[in-house]
Amino acid sequence: MARRLRRHVITMTATAGSGHPGGSLSAADIITVLYFKVLRYKSENPQWSDRDRFILSKGHAAPILYAALAEAGYFSVSELATLRKLDSRLQGHADSKFTPGVEMSAGSLGMGLSFAVGVGLAARLNSKTYRTYALLSDGECEEGQTWEAALSAAHFKLDNLAAIVDYNGIQLSGWTRDIMNLEPFSQKWQAFGWHTIDIDGHDLGQILSAFQAAEEIRSRPTVIVAHTIKGKGVSFMENNVAFHGKAPTQQEAERALKELE
Repeated sequence: MARRLRRHVITMTATAGSGHPGGSLSAADIITVLYFKVLRYKSENPQWSDRDRFILSKGHAAPILYAALAEAGYFSVSELATLRKLDSRLQGHADSKFTPGVEMSAGSLGMGLSFAVGVGLAARLNSKTYRTYALLSDGECEEGQTWEAALSAAHFKLDNLAAIVDYNGIQLSGWTRDIMNLEPFSQKWQAFGWHTIDIDGHDLGQILSAFQAAEEIRSRPTVIVAHTIKGKGVSFMENNVAFHGKAPTQQEAERALKELE
């Protein structure tokens, strides 16, 4: 399934001639485990009140979310070909008003964890048992709002919330370590009161085990720091900053799809 989702990402962005393949590919294994092993949802009833909530804070990685939603039955796989087209439900950044299964409109980075805290508090206020999962980029963890949200989640003891950081080390214009060094990263979350789990973000077993462990934690939120590779699965995209926000050409797409067979 993860390979299939990656193939969708390549085809979608190449067809559109724009998009963000690098960060979509790095998150593919995380998204696969979430949608096909962890999340409770009813694709035929996207507004089911007891569904688990997935918040894509790194909204530019919309292609990998759309691929998962299509394979999960929220809409037809054929609709993926409309990515970034006029009047399409699949815009360049996730839009909750038009796209079934999208919980938060995203694009401006740094807001997803705050939104997720609100969703987690709403579950408590409404005596609901659903869990909330928020996928963040490492680049947006340079923003102050992320840490304000981290403080509030710990303060309110939101054990129904799990954040996942797609820690691929690359943002728009270079390596995070050069632009704004985040280390010691896990220790920062621990200092903010979070239970922290470090994993290989491409090891499906580790990913699933981390989500299962997060469900057992009480009285504090959990962050899963997923160490990933930008562009994972396509040799010429891996650790290549150029493919943060550049679609493959048709020739590059053909090569990528062969690698992902």
